[in-house]
Order: sequence, then structure tokens, then C-alpha cells
Amino acid sequence: MPALDQDALVDVSPGTQSPFFNPTHGDYAGNLMSNQTLDTRQLRAIAHKLKPIVTVAQKGLSETVYKEIDQALARHELIKVKIVVGDRDLRKEVAAEICEQTRSTLVQSIGNIVVLFRAARQPDPKLSNILRNKNMPGL
Repeated sequence: MPALDQDALVDVSPGTQSPFFNPTHGDYAGNLMSNQTLDTRQLRAIAHKLKPIVTVAQKGLSETVYKEIDQALARHELIKVKIVVGDRDLRKEVAAEICEQTRSTLVQSIGNIVVLFRAARQPDPKLSNILRNKNMPGL
């Protein structure tokens, strides 16, 4: 899945298709911030303080790693993943494979850290990085 344009605003008002909408997850992303826009800059700002939850090491991607990333996305919606494999091209391939397998969106990739976003079906206000930070300036 291609990375989002960093300066692009994405309309997530109800009824609008966006890269954050997944038909299997209902319309949560559309109701995320009703009649507002969700900006890649805002996602990056929220992710700035996060620590990587999952590390993909030399053994690569296994079913267990996919399951852990999927569970983390379901709980937190916005996560960091550390990819410690080979060179830059291999890291890009691994990040793309993770996005494809987990139906998530690549928000940012810096060095061996990638930020992934996927709207949750039933977000938990205590765990969701998006809902916990919706009162941040600029959101």
C-alpha cells in the first residue's frame, strides 16, 4: 500500500470514502472526527511520542508477527513497528507486506521505524491512540 502524501488532507466526514475506511470495519473512520479532516501531519504528531510495539527481526514476518500487529492495530489504531531487516529496499518491501496483510495504511517511514494506522471496529477510548489524543492542539 503506498504511503500517504504528507501534505494531503483526507476528508473523513460521514459517507466519504477515504484511505482510512475499510468496509469490513464499518464506518468508524467516517465518524472518527465528524465533519473534520484527519491529516497525515496529525497522525504523525500523535505517533511522535509512541514507542514501537512490535519488532520485525531477521527471522522476518511470520504468522505470529502478523497476528501481533493485527491485535495492536485493533487495540491502538495507530502504532509504530520496528523493522530490523536488511537494507532500505527490503524494509520497504516488508512494510508494504505488513500493510497489505493487516489492511493498514502506512503513515510514515523513518529509518527502521514505520507508523501504521487502521481504524478500529469498536475503539476503546482508553487504548486508542487517536481517541486519547483527539484533544491535542490541531486535532
